Amino acid sequence: MSKFSTTDLNSKSSAGTTDVEKQLTHESPTVPIAAPKTLGAGTALPIGVFATTLTTLSLSLMEWRGVTTNNVFVANFFFAAAFGKLPWELSVGNGFAYTVFSAFGLFYAGFGAILTPAFGVEAAYGGDVKQYNNALGFFMIMWTVFALVFLVASLPTNLVYIIIFFCVELGFLLVSASYFATADGHPTSSVGLKKGGGAFCFLAGLTGWYLTFALLLKDSIVELPLGDTSRFFAKRKAE
Repeated sequence: MSKFSTTDLNSKSSAGTTDVEKQLTHESPTVPIAAPKTLGAGTALPIGVFATTLTTLSLSLMEWRGVTTNNVFVANFFFAAAFGKLPWELSVGNGFAYTVFSAFGLFYAGFGAILTPAFGVEAAYGGDVKQYNNALGFFMIMWTVFALVFLVASLPTNLVYIIIFFCVELGFLLVSASYFATADGHPTSSVGLKKGGGAFCFLAGLTGWYLTFALLLKDSIVELPLGDTSRFFAKRKAE
């Protein structure tokens, strides 16, 4: 019986066969993969929802056409704002926008719960108007602080974002003051402050609509200016 050594087998294998692993490694064609887009249209959804919700709420705050009750906007607060803002920016890794949109979505959901009788928020105060309005003032003032953080964080982005958060900051601040004015028994001042807050929220909503159009149209029709400010806030590298 013939005996073959391991060396003989290896030499015959290398002489008469092809190394399949090496062939696959060295001869497989490289197919270029296009980089994914930033999903500008997807970003436009939470911005559009933000603009829609805030604009309609601002009309009530300004008492246009005699509307002073906000309960009809609960549909926007719970469904459009709460569900239309949360997942989109996370999918493209935009941490700042995800934080902002999620925060405002949760804010609207909470505000909608306050307005919904089934949650019993107003009823829990047993007709104590002063305490109820002071509590609403505290609720709004905390979100005013949060909006201030967003305003500062938006400085390295663009002028459109800065205008939005600046107007939201002033709007929330005035609405907070209006609740405190009601609690202190100053109804005329409260209405004036509320209308002023509504005006700033209205401007923020209109600016949000501009940003929505800019995001939707930039890859198809026209690229609207946003006023880039990032060049003024370049991070300094450690020496």
